[in-house]
Amino acid sequence: QVQLVESGGGLVQAGGSLRLSCVLTGGTSNGYTMAWFRQAPGKEREFVAASRLGNTYYATSVKGRFTISRDNARNTVALQMNSLKPEDTAVYYCAAGRPILSTLRRVEAYSTWGQGTQITISS
Repeated sequence: QVQLVESGGGLVQAGGSLRLSCVLTGGTSNGYTMAWFRQAPGKEREFVAASRLGNTYYATSVKGRFTISRDNARNTVALQMNSLKPEDTAVYYCAAGRPILSTLRRVEAYSTWGQGTQITISS
């Protein structure tokens, strides 16, 4: 059974950086679209970034500040987050799935989710 485990959350001041990691176990990340989503209190889960077939995709709100990368040999995906803002505060989730291109920003397109890791940005 494929499972995802995130790590790297924490508290950081605005303008700082954090790096999240996610490891896929019980299978191989090859063939999966790997993505990051986030959910702030009282809000719906939203797309952050995805890696699919050698291409990367970002939400407008994080483009230029966040970078998604993956290592299929290690079944890992990472999210480097720079220039963090208080509005980036949320629980961040790693996700794996096989969405078509037009759906890769949708929560329902992903079949496997990690447990989530809290990111808090102080102003």
